Amino acid sequence: MKELRTPLQERDIEEIEAGEEIILSGEVFTARDAAHKRFMLDFERGRELPFPTEGAVIFYAGPTPSPKGGIGVIGPTTASRLDAYVNFLLEKGVKGFIGKGPRGKEVAKALRNKGVYFMALGGAAVYLSQFVKEAEVIAYEDLGAEAVYRLVLENFPLTVGIDFKGKTLFEEAK
Repeated sequence: MKELRTPLQERDIEEIEAGEEIILSGEVFTARDAAHKRFMLDFERGRELPFPTEGAVIFYAGPTPSPKGGIGVIGPTTASRLDAYVNFLLEKGVKGFIGKGPRGKEVAKALRNKGVYFMALGGAAVYLSQFVKEAEVIAYEDLGAEAVYRLVLENFPLTVGIDFKGKTLFEEAK
């Protein structure tokens, strides 16, 4: 099992392969549908994205709040709903995406020599939350669970769904 740390560098991800299990540590940023729409709106208005994008990893998730502050549980959402935003985010320097389920062929092509798609275990939000060591809302607080969070992960378990060569776990499974 390979260990990766954010921000991701090309040398970190060019050799991992679709289907490989990895553990990820470091800073990631949550963003679901509403946040992605807001990214585009802000960009059209000449604003920067609300997080450092170079080597960033976006986690398609909306954590639930905890009564103690931070997050309660967190699990991935279906990634294919956000396929339309991948090229834009890759152009901004994002190198990784975390979600669940297959991605379109256009995403595999877009990721080739630019980034990777990681899959997190769906239906395991309580389990996955134990790997989140810090959580804070950094943008779009009005979106509630769809706000952008900065998370610090430690040994977060993932599977490579689409690798840096554009090879997908789903094609290999066929």
